[in-house]
Amino acid sequence: MSKKEDLLKEIAEAEAEIEKLEQKRLRSQSSIVEAWIDKEEPKEPEKKYFKTLSSLINLQREKLQMLSDELALMEDKK
Repeated sequence: MSKKEDLLKEIAEAEAEIEKLEQKRLRSQSSIVEAWIDKEEPKEPEKKYFKTLSSLINLQREKLQMLSDELALMEDKK
């Protein structure tokens, strides 16, 4: 496989991973919002899970940006 194909594959994988993590975070977020609506304190494990997922999403976004930048540089050289 060429370097460009590898980058495109990695970009697609990063985008899919972000989508998967965002779905998990959305379920966690719903639980936290429901607790707030019920005027209850959200459960500590749920808050930690949300923060962990948010951190993972941010890392994947950074990776995606790096890969996209690398691909753009590669295309600019042509």
